[in-house]
Amino acid sequence: MSTATTLENRVNKLPDFPWDRLEPYKERALAHPDGIVDLSIGTPVDPVPQIVQDALVQAADSPGYPFTHGTKALREAAAGWLRRRHGVTVDQQDVLPLIGSKEFVAWLPTYLGARRVVFPELAYPTYDVGARLAGAVGTASDSTVALGPERVDLIWVNSPGNPTGRVLPAEHLRKVVSWARERGTIVASDECYIELGWEEEPVSILHPDVCGGSHEGLLAVHSLSKRSNLAGYRAGFVTGDPVLVKRLLETRKHAGMLMPQPVQAAMTVAFGDDAHADRQRELYAARRALLRPALERAGWHIDHSTAGLYFWASNGQSAWDQVAKLSEIGILVAPGEFYGSAGERHIRIAVTATDERIGAAVRRLQ
Repeated sequence: MSTATTLENRVNKLPDFPWDRLEPYKERALAHPDGIVDLSIGTPVDPVPQIVQDALVQAADSPGYPFTHGTKALREAAAGWLRRRHGVTVDQQDVLPLIGSKEFVAWLPTYLGARRVVFPELAYPTYDVGARLAGAVGTASDSTVALGPERVDLIWVNSPGNPTGRVLPAEHLRKVVSWARERGTIVASDECYIELGWEEEPVSILHPDVCGGSHEGLLAVHSLSKRSNLAGYRAGFVTGDPVLVKRLLETRKHAGMLMPQPVQAAMTVAFGDDAHADRQRELYAARRALLRPALERAGWHIDHSTAGLYFWASNGQSAWDQVAKLSEIGILVAPGEFYGSAGERHIRIAVTATDERIGAAVRRLQ
């Protein structure tokens, strides 16, 4: 089989982009006299912190190529944030900037040459897409016991989870790490919502309570999209096992995965400042406090959702029936089946809307 045919087969095996299926419901919600309340996608709506904007502007005159490894200042800021906020110690050399975390999630199996990739049963669709792009077998499973004896090259964990907002306790993560190390499996932990614990406090896979002080075989992926409203900047990083990070760095050098220098400067400032993140957290807390009881009064039960930016909700009907029902009052949400067959009776409701739009949703749910 030719290389071109192999690539074509992989592309053909990619799922249809799920959000296109929401368009009819979006049109219905847009027809509401007071406009749509779009709670379907967790995109930030609040301003980028001014200190971050200023850093971006001040670094705008950057005519030369940036380094794939990023600046030392950026790496030190990211490592300092992990130590200060999450009790994780990494060497700045082991921090690798990412052009947003999604591209890394999609391409990590390819970087590693993975043949079998495991991800959660309810999961961000890009884990599955990454496996398919690599030509790997993707398995959705929350149980390592159910995986059998066949070798697993990469296992993803996601805590706090998208879409459920579920937090995996340190004990559970320890078991995953132990299982993986016995088999030579790499564990990649998507921790993009780690600063947004509400009823439960998330813990990193790199925390000593989880990994015993060794980062061997472990990678943690972080993002500033939610913490600092930098989704439009594409700003994230990966860290963990020094050997793996070095291997990834060399691959990304060859692939030209370069984070723009002004974005690196903005990231450096963002990771060095906690005040803006605390203020943003307060905004999300207030919106959650308004929206959750309104949903519950209207007949929805909230499962998990102890961290992150979503409510994982159900009124017992099919996911699409729930999407349709809410679209009739101008509220757009995501059907749970976008994240796996186990979500066919749930919807994911984002709290990433303005105070005014959250208020509108609350009134409509009454």
